[in-house]
Amino acid sequence: MYGDERVLLVGGGGREHAVARAVAESDATLYACASNRNPGIASLAAGVETLDETDPDAVVAYADEVDATVAVVGPEAPLAAGVSDALDEAGVYAFAPNSTEARIETDKSFQREFLDEHGIPGNPAFEVFDDTDAACDFIDGYDGDLAVKPAGLTGGKGVRVIGDQCTPAEAKAYLREESYDRVVLEERLVGEEFTVQAFVANGDVRPAPAVQDHKRAYEGDEGPNTGGMGSYSDATPELPFMTRGDYAAAVDIVRAVVDAMPEYKGILYGQFMLTAEGPKIVEFNARFGDPEAMNTLPVLDTPFMDVVTAARDGRPLPELVFDRRATVCKYAVPEGYPTDPKAGAKVRIDEESAGDALLYYASVDAREDGVYTTTSRSFAVVGVADSIAEAETIAEDALAAAGEEGLRARHDIGKADLVARRVEHMAELRGE
Repeated sequence: MYGDERVLLVGGGGREHAVARAVAESDATLYACASNRNPGIASLAAGVETLDETDPDAVVAYADEVDATVAVVGPEAPLAAGVSDALDEAGVYAFAPNSTEARIETDKSFQREFLDEHGIPGNPAFEVFDDTDAACDFIDGYDGDLAVKPAGLTGGKGVRVIGDQCTPAEAKAYLREESYDRVVLEERLVGEEFTVQAFVANGDVRPAPAVQDHKRAYEGDEGPNTGGMGSYSDATPELPFMTRGDYAAAVDIVRAVVDAMPEYKGILYGQFMLTAEGPKIVEFNARFGDPEAMNTLPVLDTPFMDVVTAARDGRPLPELVFDRRATVCKYAVPEGYPTDPKAGAKVRIDEESAGDALLYYASVDAREDGVYTTTSRSFAVVGVADSIAEAETIAEDALAAAGEEGLRARHDIGKADLVARRVEHMAELRGE
C-alpha cells in the first residue's frame, strides 16, 4: 500500500527507534539521519546517514539524495533549527511543526504568553524575566513556591521547583550560576503529572492514551531531573489516578491549543499536572515524548503511515484505534547519569535476549565488537500486557537479562506500590 513512499526519519534516539518500528510495519522504505548511528534504526532502514540533524541544508540534501516523499522529525532541537521548514520548502512534507509553531516548546516564555493570550484553560500564573536580579527579587517577594524554568531548550533537565527540588536560596543561586537570557517563574502546581500526546494535522486532533513519565533520576522520585527514566500507560485512555473526565479535560486543552494554532502539524504533547481543581498545564512539547512514544506507538493499531499520509494529502486524519493493553517502559542509563555519567560499558542485550519486552536503543555507540554506552540514556525496554503489573514484570525481566554492569535503572516504575501511592495522593488532594 505504501510501497512508493520513502520516509526520512530525523533523529537517532529511543523515540525515533519507536517511530522507525511503526514505519517498518508498512511496506514504505525507511531512511534515517542523525548525529549518532542507532543500531535499532539501522537494522530497519534502507539507508542511514550520520550528520548534524540540526543542519537544515544537510538534512534536505540527504532527503533529496534518497528521494524522500515524506519526513518525520523526532527531536526538538531540529525543530528549533528550522529543519521542518526547510524540508517543506524543498517539497518533502514534514510531519512535524515548523519552527514558528514549535515555539510552543522551544520558547517557554512564548508558550505561556501564547496560552494566556488565547485564553487556554489550565495555564498557571507566571512571570517572564530577562534580568536575573529581577527574577531573584520576585522569588524573594513571592508568597508560595515557584517552578523556575529557563525559556529555551534544556533537554528536560533545566527546571527547578522550589519546595520540592530546592530552596528559594538554591533557586536564586542556580539562576545566577547559569545566567540564562530569559527565565519563566510559574506558580508551583501540586498533584500528579501525566501527558497526553496527540496526532495533529489539517485542524484534526487525534489523542493517544495518557502516560506518566518519571523525570527524577532515582527511585522514590529522588534526585535531579533527567530526560526521563521511564513511563507507563494503562489499558484505558486514563491512568489509575485519573477519572475519564480528567482525561477528557486534558484533551480539550490540547484541542484548544490547536484551534489557536490551526496550521500546526505533527505531534502535540501536553504535559499536565492533575490538581484538586483538574488538569493544569505544565508545558507543551512539539514532538513525541521520549520515553512516551515507546508507550504509545506499540499499542497503536491504526497504521502510523495512514496518519502521516492523510496529513500530507490534506485528508481528515483517521480515527485512531489503540490496543487496550498497558505498557511499562524502563530506561537503562550509564552509572552516574545524569550528573557524572560513565561511558564505555558494553550493552549485553539484544532483541532476542529481551524476551517478551520490546527493546529500543537510544544513545549508544555501535562498534565492531558490540554496542557500548555513551554518557546519555542507553536503551529502553517496554513491557506490553493486559495490566500495568504484568507489563512491569516483562520490563523487569528484560532488565535482568541485560545485567547491571555499568548500567542502572529505576526499578520502581510501574510497580504496584508506586502506582498505589499516585492513586492515594490524588484521593488525598481531592479530599476523598
